[in-house]
Amino acid sequence: MSLAPGGRSPGGAEPCPCGSSQPYAACCGPLLAGDRLASSAEQLMRSRYTAYAVGHAEHVWRTWHPATRPERVTPDPTTTWTALTVLRTEGGGEGDETGVVEFVARWREASADRGARTGELHEVSRFGRRAGRWLYVEGDVG
Repeated sequence: MSLAPGGRSPGGAEPCPCGSSQPYAACCGPLLAGDRLASSAEQLMRSRYTAYAVGHAEHVWRTWHPATRPERVTPDPTTTWTALTVLRTEGGGEGDETGVVEFVARWREASADRGARTGELHEVSRFGRRAGRWLYVEGDVG
């Protein structure tokens, strides 16, 4: 099974965690299941966010460029991803070989000794195509 311990698979009609306003089954669900490839850098970034949100580390690893991919992807089980806002995109479309997506991902973290904390991750991610597939290359966190 692809879900991490504690992971969940949203119901098909449930809104997609990526914030697209589409049902999970029509948005990121088929990408996480491996039934469809991302058609743009933004769509891949949204699916990777969803993978973190539902505990699907395999999708995150599978969509990372081999030149920059770590040996293992191990999401923090105490972190809950709560919202995604895409700020801008550059390239990353059908006729492009590279793309940039800037986004803010909000999170909540449970801690026994500190209580719940919230925060956000602001990243400018770079994507590239390899054999026709969009892959995450690297990102700058700011």
